[in-house]
Amino acid sequence: MPRTLTTRVVQDPSDGFRFLPHLETKPPDLRVSFDLLGGGRIRARMSGASVPALQGTEHKTDLSVRPDEVHSAAARLCARWKEMFVDFQPVDDQGRTLRDRRRPYATVADLSAEPEDELRRAVAHLARGGESLLFDVLLRGDDACTETFRTCLRSALSREGLRVRFDSDLHLPWPMLCVADDSTTSAAPLNVLFARFLGHRHQIEHTGDAYAWIGPPRTASQRPTVSLNHDVRVGRTTRADEVAKALTEGTTCIVRTTYEDLVRDFGTPDLDEQLMYFWCHGEFIGNAPEPHILAIRLTDGIPFDGHTVRELRADHRHGCFRPLVLLNACHAGVSGASTDRAFLGRMLVEHGAQGVIGPQISMPQAFAAEYALEFITRYLRGEATAGQIAYELARHFAARYRNPLGFAYALHCGMDASLERTSGGET
Repeated sequence: MPRTLTTRVVQDPSDGFRFLPHLETKPPDLRVSFDLLGGGRIRARMSGASVPALQGTEHKTDLSVRPDEVHSAAARLCARWKEMFVDFQPVDDQGRTLRDRRRPYATVADLSAEPEDELRRAVAHLARGGESLLFDVLLRGDDACTETFRTCLRSALSREGLRVRFDSDLHLPWPMLCVADDSTTSAAPLNVLFARFLGHRHQIEHTGDAYAWIGPPRTASQRPTVSLNHDVRVGRTTRADEVAKALTEGTTCIVRTTYEDLVRDFGTPDLDEQLMYFWCHGEFIGNAPEPHILAIRLTDGIPFDGHTVRELRADHRHGCFRPLVLLNACHAGVSGASTDRAFLGRMLVEHGAQGVIGPQISMPQAFAAEYALEFITRYLRGEATAGQIAYELARHFAARYRNPLGFAYALHCGMDASLERTSGGET
């Protein structure tokens, strides 16, 4: 009579190499690399099905711009979004603040009731800055190689619906950059202005380090484990409570409110979560001459940064830590070329996270909560990848709410990350 034999694996002769096929995925339609070379040089490269193949060579050029100039221009663009949009304050004919419209773009997510002309002027300013950073700063130059590279990249990015990977040593707010359009002015309709942003046109991820993760693949489960890591004082007048509830639908939800909670769990080898959500304040900390880095603070106010992640996860590089991280913390504080906006996300990815998505600017809490509610609800359904959801939400908030802040959320890796459930799991 047949019977089931119990099997116990005591060795792994392949030493983990049997897991490597899970790294294979559909290649992006466009891959653009900006490599930092010696002497402060930047080499740009480009490949993918969306650019023409070249016989015997590749799309490559050494740029004339220096990294510090690019970083400074990127910081200026992020500051422009805060100053000219988030902090926008209407005044009357005599320059007095309109009390019934205090910072209207920051207090609500839905801007459909705001005056068309004001919105159009603000978005036109943001688009002009995003175009200038990409084509007038990063890709400037009149040599033949740079001109050819710039023309081919502009042509590819002018299409829509591509999967674009910026594999770059330079961390820039890619979805906030824009394609060039000499015929578009501040008088253009909002939908035309929105369509210039890369975040509106394409799925985008930023990558950098090679082989960020080569461990075992993510294991599907019937009931995903997620976490809410938050400062309980943040966003009380927003939809934060609805976000917290959405995290509990069909999941096992872990709640952390203090630095000690984070340290305790990040220090364990079996930290196994499919989605980590952070809802808290963020600020840049550090001492010159080193770049300031992003730190987040939960209810107790103790900073948690990328160095902390590295300290706690260094001995667990091949553990089960494989979440997608939604880092909904304002990138506030210092804004300049001396800041490393990507360090926390880079450390999370280096130590196992599939990807990190978060705002590139100081994000209004009203919009941040709306974005999180939509993103988490869609991701937990398991029907779309993180890249698809970020792309859909950028277009959703632009079309329905006339709000460009969805372009300010960027993915660090994770474009193809998705939540997998075993059959019979709750949805």
